[in-house]
Amino acid sequence: MAFEDLPELELAFPGPERDAGVAAILNGEKTALTGLLQIFQHAAEPVPQPGQRFSVLDSAGQPAAVIELTEVRVIPISVVDDDYARAEGRGYADVAEWRRAHEDFFRSEGVAEFLGAVPAIGDDTLVVAERFRLAEPDDLLEPGDSDSAHHG
Repeated sequence: MAFEDLPELELAFPGPERDAGVAAILNGEKTALTGLLQIFQHAAEPVPQPGQRFSVLDSAGQPAAVIELTEVRVIPISVVDDDYARAEGRGYADVAEWRRAHEDFFRSEGVAEFLGAVPAIGDDTLVVAERFRLAEPDDLLEPGDSDSAHHG
């Protein structure tokens, strides 16, 4: 299985925020990511499941990393804790800082444009909280694949 055979995952929007997120994945600081359930529903995309792998794209739209989901929970935003906030790898001091940043992003012009409206965010707003591990290049090989079948 190669990068191009995996579903693609894009963090935030292209630019500095995405680039910082990709760098944090590559250096091991980022082991969690959060999406607004409403975005998945609007896109008619199923909630990801543990064990799924994704090719993480950089701002140029090129594969930069492969992650494997280890835990996926659909939870109210108010349930997120400090440990999870720090696992996002963005340097959040605590969950309050994490929540402010996520609410700002979920209410951003790009998200509002995609959804057709600015989403209302309250304590009961459902988010998709995903924990993952960075997959090693050898993890991409499936039995019967040769080394030439993947990108190192």
